[in-house]
Amino acid sequence: MKFINLLKKELSELINKQMIISLVFVLSIFLIMGNVMQSATNEIVNDAKNPQINVCDMDDTDFTHEMLNSFKSSDTKIKTVNVNGDDYASAFKDKDIKSFVIIPKGFTESVNSGKKPEILSVNKVQSVSTFSGMTGGTEGTVSLINGYVALKLAEQQGVSEEDLAVIEAPLIVTEHTVVAEKSAKISSSSIMTKLLTQNMILPLIVMMLIMLTSQSLIASISNEKIDKTLETLLSAPISRGSVITAKMLAAAIAALLNAGVMMIGFSSYTKGMTGAVSEEISDSVQSAASNVISSGDAIKQLGLTLSAGDYLLIGLQLFITIMICLAISIILGALVNDSKSAQTMLLPIMMMVMVPWLVTLFTDVNSLPTAAKLIVWAIPFTHTFTAMPNLMFGNYAAFWGGLAYQIIFFAIVMFFALKLFKSDKILTISLNFGQKSKLKKSMKNNED
Repeated sequence: MKFINLLKKELSELINKQMIISLVFVLSIFLIMGNVMQSATNEIVNDAKNPQINVCDMDDTDFTHEMLNSFKSSDTKIKTVNVNGDDYASAFKDKDIKSFVIIPKGFTESVNSGKKPEILSVNKVQSVSTFSGMTGGTEGTVSLINGYVALKLAEQQGVSEEDLAVIEAPLIVTEHTVVAEKSAKISSSSIMTKLLTQNMILPLIVMMLIMLTSQSLIASISNEKIDKTLETLLSAPISRGSVITAKMLAAAIAALLNAGVMMIGFSSYTKGMTGAVSEEISDSVQSAASNVISSGDAIKQLGLTLSAGDYLLIGLQLFITIMICLAISIILGALVNDSKSAQTMLLPIMMMVMVPWLVTLFTDVNSLPTAAKLIVWAIPFTHTFTAMPNLMFGNYAAFWGGLAYQIIFFAIVMFFALKLFKSDKILTISLNFGQKSKLKKSMKNNED
């Protein structure tokens, strides 16, 4: 009962109203951002499914009329744009227009004479957002006009449509991707896009989980030490091992609660950002080349899926990661002697998280120089970031080796944490950052 009461006390300090409000706020932000991203990606998909070209036909000849009518026959919507001379901005009074193409006078004459005709592409910039430049552009219109004119010029030179298609694309490239001893008829870029989308959430969850866990435990121990309540707690009729266990268990429960909220939020955000576009790309690929399998089927064929057992192993490694983080946080929290240094103590854990996260995000650890590779592998959190790729690609030796290293690392750190907590040094130890030397100097000056 004493341990349960102690655990309730620790949980009440960590999971308070402020934490719940912050979690609700964070979850709301991610849900809103997910809906915003879904709306933006849906606009891109709708533009791809229902192409519309905006054209100002200043040439106004039978050739341009025939060209535009041919576009209409292919279910492309055409909107006529009126421009007052060189005042191109006047066309954008229509709020539905973001860009348009001008077919200038002399266009037909240039085509008939076998010359390269000129067209004008007019785009309105009204935002610097990432997706603003992906919708409403003139690329589709220019491509249609370019294809039509190329066909007409080829006919003038006596080149058939079939010959023109061969000239424009003389090669048929069939891409294959190989993983271990398995292969699939799909491009590696499609596989990488799908895998990056799937593996985007876990590293972010791990990073946020470690940061929140360490911060909460360091703050808990440092506040009790500064407020002198730690002495009272350690003098209570309960073993110090139970005290440290209750603190770690409470911090782990709070961390898992944070992780669950973050995972839901990130899942909603990434689904809204990539879901509609990924589905549209997959459908278009399958319709364009029936003999090429979808990225989802290719991932299964290549054996890049994770089983229930793999997810259990990832959960086990995540649990060991949390325990390592808690053991380190206990030692760092004990070194705090004022509220300002509590934030400073978080820096070592931040560095141990950011370095492997950034390295694994941009490159393979094994491709680094030997010295750098050893340093990165020595950081215990590196093995957490590489757990999913190792299991996915069948690198079980690397996974089990990393897990064994983490268990040994945890045992060592936990040994020192317990030794510190069971001694009276927990109440006196601190990092003074030069304060002792300043005190000695002041005392010497007073003696002089």
